[in-house]
Amino acid sequence: MKRTVMVGKEQHEVELIRRDGVLSLLWNGEAQAVDLIEVEPGCYSVILGGRSVDVRLDAAKHPDPDLRAFRASLYDGAYEFALQDPMKALLAAAGGASVTGGLLASPMPGKIVKVLVKAGETVAEGQTLLVMEAMKMQNELKSPCAGSVTKLHVEEGATVETGAKLAEVQAFDEA
Repeated sequence: MKRTVMVGKEQHEVELIRRDGVLSLLWNGEAQAVDLIEVEPGCYSVILGGRSVDVRLDAAKHPDPDLRAFRASLYDGAYEFALQDPMKALLAAAGGASVTGGLLASPMPGKIVKVLVKAGETVAEGQTLLVMEAMKMQNELKSPCAGSVTKLHVEEGATVETGAKLAEVQAFDEA
């Protein structure tokens, strides 16, 4: 799966691909063979571009809750970077919902396995409204704001495409 890596204010697209037993790192569209071995929890031996380096990864804090931050310690110092959660990025791009309410749309094709709310129900910001199964994973689709569910566009068992209307939430301050 592709990830967006944030290094300072720079964004880079990264993907690890294994083909025919060979692991490649795709960095901004350029592929390089990589050998990656976890020698102990959080410590890795990495061979990239013919250079070997030992890396220790530790969790770090980031002000944006949608990013997972890490500190990579190498022989020449420590570097901080963050990974953007691909599901949150898809939801943000396809959702159409905002803090003032709006339409919750499907971020990808999938099947609605649970509808946890009813039209007219009051919901909290971040409350799970629906559970969708896509790519063999269950994804919780959450309310973007505190408000009232004005309309549900799907039922349990429904198959939806990317961008399909799922639910509408009206924020309390809009009422």
